[in-house]
Amino acid sequence: MKRLSILLFATLVCACTSLLVGPYNFTYSPIKTKTFEIATWHKTANAKDAIHIYVEGDGRAFNAQGQPTDDPTPRDMMLRNLVGSDNHTNVAYIGRPCQFVKSPNCSVSDWTDGRFSVDAVDSVAEAIKTVAKGRPVVLIGYSGGAMITGLIIQRHPEINVKKWITIAGVLNHKDWTEYFDDKPLDKSLDMDALPQINQIHFAAEKDTVVPVSLSQKWTGGKNLVILPNAKHGFMPGIEIDFE
Repeated sequence: MKRLSILLFATLVCACTSLLVGPYNFTYSPIKTKTFEIATWHKTANAKDAIHIYVEGDGRAFNAQGQPTDDPTPRDMMLRNLVGSDNHTNVAYIGRPCQFVKSPNCSVSDWTDGRFSVDAVDSVAEAIKTVAKGRPVVLIGYSGGAMITGLIIQRHPEINVKKWITIAGVLNHKDWTEYFDDKPLDKSLDMDALPQINQIHFAAEKDTVVPVSLSQKWTGGKNLVILPNAKHGFMPGIEIDFE
């Protein structure tokens, strides 16, 4: 089993947004897709080896008062910490639409009710294909990034995903919004069933954002690892088998 420990990324705060600047062997590459410009950071040292691609969560879609923000760039560093500690030869981190870099056509809907829209899913898929360059992919989705990656697997079989990994993942947004009595994500795609590929799902025992009971419902307890004493943005001791 290949183990992943948590280290810290450095961040640089500028007037426009927050940008990753570390680890220093990662390259920042914004990718223009049909709909959005997608922020990516990657290191690729082997042309044939598989690539681990991490897709960010929903970010700061809402503020503490429950109102939509004007910038969904995530402040939570958990996924970026995991990316920074992955010592595989090929690793990439991909932001969601309108995170880190704002496309001219970004609107609040793109990180609220339309966060899992066709345009959102297909733009991230296009970024993945650009970064992967035909390599086999281990696809890792955090929080709402789990929905995005699952929908990508279903909609884009041309991407050679050999394993799907989710971390504190939303796997059915209708169930999720109903659980919290939130407004439905009417402009978003949903998954009626999980993709039938090699997969593992990590849930946090004390997660109040994506409760364990929902993770158990979505997976039927299959391929589910519940991390004790973990929270949504805090998962000490997580060990990921990428094979």
